[in-house]
Amino acid sequence: MKRLSDIKFSTLDLVPVRENGSAAQSLRNSLDLAQHVEKFGYNRFWVAEHHNMDGIASSATSVLLGYLAGGTSTIRVGSGGVMLPNHAPLVIAEQFGTLESLYPGRIDLGLGRAPGSDQMTARALRRERSGSADDFPEDVTELLRYLGPRTPDQRIIAMPGTGTNVPVWLLGSSLFSAQLAGERGLPYAFASHFAPRYMHEAIRVYRNHFKPSAVLDKPYVMLGVPLVAADTDEQADYLATSVFQRILALMRGQSLVQRPPVKTMDGLWLPHEREAVHDFLGLAMIGSSQKIRAKLEVLIEQTQADELIFTCDLYEHSDRVHSYELLAQVMRG
Repeated sequence: MKRLSDIKFSTLDLVPVRENGSAAQSLRNSLDLAQHVEKFGYNRFWVAEHHNMDGIASSATSVLLGYLAGGTSTIRVGSGGVMLPNHAPLVIAEQFGTLESLYPGRIDLGLGRAPGSDQMTARALRRERSGSADDFPEDVTELLRYLGPRTPDQRIIAMPGTGTNVPVWLLGSSLFSAQLAGERGLPYAFASHFAPRYMHEAIRVYRNHFKPSAVLDKPYVMLGVPLVAADTDEQADYLATSVFQRILALMRGQSLVQRPPVKTMDGLWLPHEREAVHDFLGLAMIGSSQKIRAKLEVLIEQTQADELIFTCDLYEHSDRVHSYELLAQVMRG
């Protein structure tokens, strides 16, 4: 049985844009956070591809990863993830092959099959491309071929990219990618930071379908976990209202810019909305170090996960940094 101290821990930064803030400041905050969590002992720092969202500044994911990798020295940097239907596999192979060539041994390529936006934006992204989620298994195969060793009959190569063997992860919030990751022998990251309901079933499907590969001899599961750690439970509950407001705005189709915390959410949401937000954040670790340690120990006991990747969307950047610092102390025991 795994103990908390056995588990690797990582950061998923949604590069949040705050009310009256700017994308430029959010990007600088992302690098500052990466530099801090590197010192705190985190394993990897991922950012995700989102589009047409005024509260998330990570749309040009590979460009941002170059900035983050260039400003850090040891932490792994990667995508959590690139939404592959939006891109030709060759383009992603070239981008991540370039990153791996510049920062060898530090780059991860996490892949998702959703558009990372609404359908209208997806059409704007793809233009004449017919890419869709249905093509995902074939696109993954093509991408892996570009990143692997060049074969004698290979007429199209990624340069840089060929022979870099950038580690590829499959990401998902449903069972499709869990099964595909297992069959391909790839590491799997489940988006339990927003879809906790399917977590246990996805883990079971992945492990049951797992076939050893050149990159993995046994399953490797990473779980997304929302985080709001503070010095006291009361302070954490207060800071978490910024997260609640953001998820509520997402559900209502409103602006996703970060809003400052409030003393109470009463009057800001209806009862069914409150229930929906708490379902969305069902795996959230909100509280003091002692409370979070207890909840994490239960999570590890129930899932036997290999790694946890935490997302922390707080209004003040200093509160986010402190939250990750407290978590590191919990994880190291």
